[in-house]
Amino acid sequence: MKFRGNVGYTADQVETAPGVWDDQIVEFPYSGDVKRNTRKLESGESANVNVIVNNTIEIMCDQYAIDHFFNIRYVVWEGVRWTVTNVEVQRPRLILSLGSVYNGPTG
Repeated sequence: MKFRGNVGYTADQVETAPGVWDDQIVEFPYSGDVKRNTRKLESGESANVNVIVNNTIEIMCDQYAIDHFFNIRYVVWEGVRWTVTNVEVQRPRLILSLGSVYNGPTG
């Protein structure tokens, strides 16, 4: 299965109010392959059941991705922002492992 979507990186921290700092996120488009496509339901302490994907996406990376792979926060896949839980560098690709829905700041 082919992947085409944005990857969100933490770019900087900006002061939004005196003493309050938030992450500034930038997004860049990438393409690649979905190597693993699975999901599980996880019941927690909330009334809702959490959807967790255990997907692996391989993207063709550019120099920015190589230099900033440790700042990757999320991947936009199937119209949803998913948290990137692990990044493995295998030039010329990055292997991104996805987890739960991402609810943080976006670009």
